[in-house]
Amino acid sequence: MQETISAQKDKKLFIKTWGCQMNVYDSNRMADILSPFGYKTVDSPIDADMVILNTCHIREKATDKVFSELGRLKEHKEDKEKNGGRMLMAVAGCVAQAEGDFIMERAPYVDMVFGPQTYHELPEMIAKTLGAFGTQRLVNTEFPAISKFDFLPEEHVNQGASAFLSIQEGCDKFCTFCVVPYTRGGEYSRNVEGLIDEAKRLVDAGALEITLLGQNVNAFHGEASDGSIWGLGKLIKEMAKIDGLERIRYTTSHPRDMDEDLIEAHGTEKKLMPFLHLPVQSGSDKILKAMNRKHGRDLYFKVIEDLRKARPDLAFSSDFIVGFPGESDQDFEDTMDMVRQVNYASCYSFIFSARPGTPAANMQNLVRPDVASERLARLQALLNEQQLEFNKKCEGLVMPVLMERKGKKDGQLIGKTPYFQSIHTQANERLIGKIIDINIKTGYDKSLSGDIVTSEKISAAE
Repeated sequence: MQETISAQKDKKLFIKTWGCQMNVYDSNRMADILSPFGYKTVDSPIDADMVILNTCHIREKATDKVFSELGRLKEHKEDKEKNGGRMLMAVAGCVAQAEGDFIMERAPYVDMVFGPQTYHELPEMIAKTLGAFGTQRLVNTEFPAISKFDFLPEEHVNQGASAFLSIQEGCDKFCTFCVVPYTRGGEYSRNVEGLIDEAKRLVDAGALEITLLGQNVNAFHGEASDGSIWGLGKLIKEMAKIDGLERIRYTTSHPRDMDEDLIEAHGTEKKLMPFLHLPVQSGSDKILKAMNRKHGRDLYFKVIEDLRKARPDLAFSSDFIVGFPGESDQDFEDTMDMVRQVNYASCYSFIFSARPGTPAANMQNLVRPDVASERLARLQALLNEQQLEFNKKCEGLVMPVLMERKGKKDGQLIGKTPYFQSIHTQANERLIGKIIDINIKTGYDKSLSGDIVTSEKISAAE
């Protein structure tokens, strides 16, 4: 008989999230799972009944950051215990999956460690931890044979006008620098009907924009009720039929999985936004092979060309790793050449940082830190120049902007353009959650500014 936790009122749940949008989605679902048991999310760990750190293993010194945060949280746990209470402290996510036993050994005040494939078991894990014989420590980093998505409740968290929907998880590519296959497991895709139903619920709750999430999202291969397998292109085309859904995005994709149906969807589905994040990591064939990316620069260029033929106004962003082991001056110049040829709207770029347990962590011929830093500075200067140029080209255009939140200044709202640019304008906060036409006045290096196009201005123009 499974242990359960009782549904008591007013239990405080604090979740801190690092990393990708998938982690944000996972944190929201953990809150959904615990809500029926009386846990309500709060903005501070002080006096919380449960604290969850949802971790990411991608960035440099990820584990050190977790232990630093745990050290700060330990004081709150001790204070609660001094007052006769109990605070459960848990570490979840990819750092937990990769280094669960180490966390439990180094931080004996941590009660629970569980990986991203197991959070649907949270109520049972809490019940085991809060056992009849006192608090018991628990590590759960298994990869269940069944999907966690089959056991998740319907979403209770209202994500607002811009929502996330996880459709795929895990990766089979095994890039030599990446921990995802080891922390998230192999590729798994959710069934089509469940995704369509969840998308409709999000729209009914007020979502105008849905971002489809996956570690390798365009490897989606979901099963439909008739047994057929759908790719991402077909799923997008079906979701575009949902009344009230105005915008569709997806992230993060892999060049090898950009098939013809998905490319076609960019040209035919106007709800699919004209902005695509397509990571490449390097412009050098030698380094791409060392990274085990399973494609060369020519394939990447071909994918970009085909996408632009399908939708000429499509803009791109990407990820780049600088200073990968063995990267020569020529390899780096190949990356710079790729950036110049593609001409990105925005990008993320980092110096290579070895992840324990990955093949790249044991590679020789490391690039000197000062050389890597100089290369990153040159690359980022070029990328920033391209981003500013793209933003400047938007001046004078009228764009539909999804207004998301209040800005720092009085009467200021912050919104998101179809090209994922942040834009600020003077507007009444009643417009938050609506799509409003904005006349772009100024393009900055990281954002835009503009004025709302009123009906009076439209009438005058006509």
